Amino acid sequence: MPQLLELLHSPWGAALFIPLYALWVTLLLPGVWASMLAGVLYGTWLGSALVFVGASLGAVVVFLLGRTWLRGWAQGRLQRWPKLQAVERAVSKEGLRLVLLTRLSPAFPFSLLNLAYGLSAVSLRDYSLGLIGILPGTILFCGLGALAGDVAQFGSVLSGEADRFTWGLRVVGVLATVAVVWLVSRTARQALEDAQATSDVS
Repeated sequence: MPQLLELLHSPWGAALFIPLYALWVTLLLPGVWASMLAGVLYGTWLGSALVFVGASLGAVVVFLLGRTWLRGWAQGRLQRWPKLQAVERAVSKEGLRLVLLTRLSPAFPFSLLNLAYGLSAVSLRDYSLGLIGILPGTILFCGLGALAGDVAQFGSVLSGEADRFTWGLRVVGVLATVAVVWLVSRTARQALEDAQATSDVS
């Protein structure tokens, strides 16, 4: 494991991280810890870029598999998620707007949502554009990972060996990101509820 982490920390490892993350998403594994690892290894911004590209590639693969070879399996898997079934039914009416809202809301698991959209009538174009909505959460988890990596150096901060101001800015940055993601998620959740109410009326 230490050798793998050392490899991933190199420039070649950063390039390798993208297909590894795409595979992780394709296998329907939760991406939170992998995103935080990216933050530890590459920092908030480079880590976020690598995660976004990898997650987008994996999401498109799952979407296409759900639309073709894994369609029957996906339908069975989603029977335990009434909310995702409702999304599948509503997305044909809302299109890109609904894709964006569900990506911004943490109420929907990323991997299963990819399957749900594969079963829906949403276009690959709208689905791909809607992946922009994962950016706030991606930055948050990568930022938390970067901060966790800095925590290991907290002793040197207290002893004055490290720059307290820089470390403090990182903490403030993560807290600000948490606040933004919370506000965005709350707005998205309200918009989803309004969209569902409108759909029920019509």
